[in-house]
Formats: sequence, structure tokens, C-alpha cells
Amino acid sequence: MYKYEKISQAIRKQITEQKIKPGALLPDQNQLAKEFNTTRITIGKALQSLIIEGLIYSKRGAGTFVRKDAHLNDEFTNDVDKPLGTTSTHPHSKVTSKYIHLTARIANEVEKKNLLLEDGETVYVIKRTRFIEGKAYSYEQTIMPTKIATITEEVLKKSIYQYLENEYHLELAGSHRQITARKVSEEDAKFLGEKLGDPILVISQTSYLVDGTPFEFSESRFPYQSSAVSADVNLLE
Repeated sequence: MYKYEKISQAIRKQITEQKIKPGALLPDQNQLAKEFNTTRITIGKALQSLIIEGLIYSKRGAGTFVRKDAHLNDEFTNDVDKPLGTTSTHPHSKVTSKYIHLTARIANEVEKKNLLLEDGETVYVIKRTRFIEGKAYSYEQTIMPTKIATITEEVLKKSIYQYLENEYHLELAGSHRQITARKVSEEDAKFLGEKLGDPILVISQTSYLVDGTPFEFSESRFPYQSSAVSADVNLLE
């Protein structure tokens, strides 16, 4: 284990045990370097891994803070993985998208918190159904900052992740996920073809670039038939 990993593990333990409280400001990198007897570069790597996990976030000019929902990680989230998409996890299947909705507006308070946006910043609101071999696989609702990339209806027909990587050369790092289950709503029934009241798997996630920048706040819903047999339902696009 590299030293930065040991340091991130030590800070993570303090956060999960709430020795460092949710919302708290962490010591600056110089103080942490002195505390752990290491360099600022090593501390930077340690903090970066915690940003990708969704435990902490940095705010320019203010410092690095513990996320207010950090205490939920162990109870509701799986391990942090690179956010792979349906196209990547089904390379031998025909994956298509049905465009449903694409607009842009000013981010609300919840979106600003999850995407670390300032007042007045704008986001795309994206809704689409993903199909595998012509069968509905997931219904996705995604909020993405407009400053990340230019999204069009044509982009939504394919893989958004591949578009970000290929056209903007962005490196996707990890996702902070919450997995729940609930009953099919009227909206789910309309776009997935499921029956009202049937169980449905819901995965909410905030995804990050390698520099810790959140680029996506999304919720995807999977019919219980597909979620029961697929091991990759938590790998969204």
C-alpha cells in the first residue's frame, strides 16, 4: 500500500467514525503534511482519492470539507468504481437510447450541493430510456453541468461517457452511489413498460473526473427482471 493510500485510509476512518464531523473543514495540506510526516504532493493524492469516493470536496478559496452525507457511505453505497456505461458493459449487444427530454436551466440547491456549483450556474436536464436488443433496460434522469460539455439530442442516442472521453478527452474516475428499491411509479411504467406497483431498483450517483470535479448527478431505474439477472446494474452511463 502506498503512503497516500495509508493516509487516505486514516482520514477515511476519522470521517466514518465521525471524529471529523460531517461538514467540517479539514486542516490545510501543509498542516496535514506535518501531521503525517510527508509531502503536500502525497497529501494531495490522499485527499483526491477521498474526493473521488464522495467523502470530501474542495471549494476554491475556502478549503476542503467533509461532505454532509459522508456518514451515509457505509450504509447505502457500494465500492467506488469507475463509472462504466451500458455500452461498455454490454459490448456484444445492441445498445440504443430513446431520446425523451433535454433542456438546460439554472441548478437548484440540491444540484448545486451535489455538483459543487455556484449560484447561477446552469445544468442540462436529461431523461432517456436505454434499450438492450430492443428491450427497455433502464430509465435515466441525469443532471450535468453545461460547462462540462455540449450535449445534443444526437449525443443522447449513443454513449454519453464515450462522448466525454473521445470528444473532450475527459478522464472519468469514480462514482458515489446510493442503491435503493421502490415500487414502479406512473413515470416508470410509461418509459419502462412495467406494471404499477412492481418492484424497481433505483441507483442514484454522483460521478467524478480524475481531478475530483463532479460531472454528473443521476438517478437510474431498472426493472426487477433485469436487475435480478444482471451483475452490472450499478454501472451506469
